[in-house]
Amino acid sequence: MPTASWHDRKGLVQIGLLALLLLAPLAAYFLGHVYYVNLASRMTLVAMAAVGLNLAIGYGGMVSFGHAAYFGLGGYVAGISAYHAFDLTPVIGWPLAIPGSDSMLVIWLAAIVLCGLLALVIGAISLRTTGVYFIMITLAFAQMIYYFANSWPTYGGEDGLPIYLRNSLPWVDTGNALNFFLICFAGLVLSLALVSRIMKSRFGAALTMARLNDTRLATAGIAPYPIRLVAFVISAMITGLAGALYADLNGFVSPTMLSWHMSGELMVIVILGGVGRLYGPLAGAILFVLMETLLGGLTEYWKLFLGLVLLLVVLFAKYGVMGWLAGRERHE
Repeated sequence: MPTASWHDRKGLVQIGLLALLLLAPLAAYFLGHVYYVNLASRMTLVAMAAVGLNLAIGYGGMVSFGHAAYFGLGGYVAGISAYHAFDLTPVIGWPLAIPGSDSMLVIWLAAIVLCGLLALVIGAISLRTTGVYFIMITLAFAQMIYYFANSWPTYGGEDGLPIYLRNSLPWVDTGNALNFFLICFAGLVLSLALVSRIMKSRFGAALTMARLNDTRLATAGIAPYPIRLVAFVISAMITGLAGALYADLNGFVSPTMLSWHMSGELMVIVILGGVGRLYGPLAGAILFVLMETLLGGLTEYWKLFLGLVLLLVVLFAKYGVMGWLAGRERHE
């Protein structure tokens, strides 16, 4: 296929996916079907979380099975901050009193910073290993955080923590389903733009080389370890922001957001959409949530069909839904 034709097809598919995600909930809202608007918000947020994971797995070759730690931490930042804002008590009383807040801007900043710091610690340790050891270390850290949240009675323990009122954003009615969807959609578009910009930069070229041949990268005078670590931290920040919005969407946060099941779902979404494809997480999230909603309403064993689809993708569509729709990338 000629290069120009390939780019046209890829661009049309990407625009089509974004248009579908944007126009469907707009139509549903004006037809009075708020449920489908919230469903689109869920698609958007799991796609955004998977965009973060795809940066680590697809572009960096870091198969993290612990990204639920950042997704859940973002959710707990939103829940705990809103809890203390509602209760008029400080989040931390000593040595410096930090009050709770129901401002989305404050919560987003806190979620991004805390997830970045956590990823810095986890990445600094786990990136000294490779292969299955890296996978197991990321999983172990995530499970430690999961069990900590599960046994933390102050914030509901295994029962979770409700968010009684959706957190606020200046000049925006966040309680309106369409407004909240547009906030989530903007977050997804910015995340995609950020990853695209990163991968088109010199840093992105170094990250790609670190995935393909770290020895060759090292001989060029660039240490692979800090490149991977920075990418891992950025990946966690994106996923953590998605988690904060996800908790607001549901009005609830619980340890299930931190469990390995959530890490597995995010990984399945990346694989379905296409590992290392910019819009792969979006395609995977749309397919995953549609299957969950449509088949889940028919049978509790809907994941059997998900497994069959995943098997077909792995065997016959190596580059996922995006590979099937847009064709192979030039480097594949």
